[in-house]
Amino acid sequence: MSDGRLYIVAAPSGAGKTSLIRELLRRDAQLAVSISHTTRPPRHGEADGADYYFVAQAEFEAMLEADAFLEHAEVFDHYYGTAKEEVARLQQAGRDVILEIDWQGARLIKAKAPDAIGIFILPPSLDALEARLRDRGTDDDAVVARRLAQARADILHCGEFEGCVVNDDFEEAVEELRRLIRDPAAAKLDPRPCHERVAGMI
Repeated sequence: MSDGRLYIVAAPSGAGKTSLIRELLRRDAQLAVSISHTTRPPRHGEADGADYYFVAQAEFEAMLEADAFLEHAEVFDHYYGTAKEEVARLQQAGRDVILEIDWQGARLIKAKAPDAIGIFILPPSLDALEARLRDRGTDDDAVVARRLAQARADILHCGEFEGCVVNDDFEEAVEELRRLIRDPAAAKLDPRPCHERVAGMI
């Protein structure tokens, strides 16, 4: 059995990345997502070991000290990390692995695994993104404003990825994401449409 391929899926907060990946996993049993460790508290409906491994700051720092992560980052005052052991276990079982991380983590992974395919999820517009963030009902106005400012900065890194998917129509976005993952050659897209879409958003 050959080791599975590695994919990176990144997006600004609120673009719908997690929902797209969950639906993709439901449709394709060959795929698996590497569950990240985080120090942030669970949101409503999230479960430890399913959405994230929720750990205390001290435990995360101990893992850092032990060089247990492929990559890690601080996002909105909480730490996130991709454990080496988690990714290796899935790949050695022949599963294609999705890393759900930010663009900074993607750079670190690419430096260590240059064959990894990166796909960036874009919202249809910043107005739509703001509406999605407010519809969550989990953040106050100051946090929403902070997330939007970060999203503008994140979107500028779309061109660093091999492919991009605009999450406007959910069904179409799932199928486009699946196409890019199931046909790695298709992910080598002309980046201009992505750049043009980003230019119209910022």
